[in-house]
Amino acid sequence: MSVTCIRVHDLVSGEADPGGASVVLVDRLWPRGVRKDAFAHDEWCKDAAPSPELRKAFHHGDLDFEEFSERYREELDSGDAAKAVDHLSDLAGGDGLVLAYAAKDTEQNHALVLAEVVRAAAR
Repeated sequence: MSVTCIRVHDLVSGEADPGGASVVLVDRLWPRGVRKDAFAHDEWCKDAAPSPELRKAFHHGDLDFEEFSERYREELDSGDAAKAVDHLSDLAGGDGLVLAYAAKDTEQNHALVLAEVVRAAAR
């Protein structure tokens, strides 16, 4: 089982290669500056993204990454988000899974938290 996180812009530019893995966009909003026909992906899983309120609080600096991560994990434990995690963990069991995200920060973003949750669910 393989779950990796790659920026959408790196996939579109060819800087990153997903191999044979399923590529799933995990943002609620379409990435800025990316044409829909330029981004080869298998699915767009909006339900796995943070709620608009949580995303805005994090991006506006109201929450640090630790608090954001804790609240995001709580969101992923229920409702449609939990179903999305189950679906993503099923995909990860195949030829691997690439969680595609648009955030510029490659070290503190929701896809990294989601990847940990998906890996734990797939065990």
